[in-house]
Amino acid sequence: MTDFDLATAVPVLARTPHVMSAFLADLPDEWIFCNDGPDTWSPFDILGHLIHGERIDWIPRARMILEHGTSAAFEPFDRFAQFRESLGKSLAQLLGEFKQLREANLRELQALGLTASEMGRRGVHPEFGEVTMGELLATWVVHDLSHLAQVAEVMSRQYRRAVGPWRAYLPILGAW
Repeated sequence: MTDFDLATAVPVLARTPHVMSAFLADLPDEWIFCNDGPDTWSPFDILGHLIHGERIDWIPRARMILEHGTSAAFEPFDRFAQFRESLGKSLAQLLGEFKQLREANLRELQALGLTASEMGRRGVHPEFGEVTMGELLATWVVHDLSHLAQVAEVMSRQYRRAVGPWRAYLPILGAW
């Protein structure tokens, strides 16, 4: 599969909140707040980042493409907003919020009734310049998958030393 297909993308997008919940719910804080050191993200931070994207990225930008085309650029995305927006919230709150926002966004995506020809419609990204609707929506899917992998990676690296010589067979742990 190389071309973007909305019908096959939506099932992946619909599963991400469930995967995050299955992965993280009821784990000890040592797993939820682990990271790789200063200026790295924990699973909690990654979840907050996904929530921020649900609020201001994917559907708002799709609407902008449909309403304004290339006459107005997207608002820049604050890749670190989760640090202030998640303050004081529990993991359970974030998981619930993510699920609700994603469900609402998928309903809105369906309501847009996008056709294959609309996947070529263009908008303006503040950094990349012109992008298409298809590129935006494909990026949403890959963004989800990338952050799911990131959660697995940061959690795996907590046992980097504990696995001993098996590390040679665990590429997720990276180089010594």
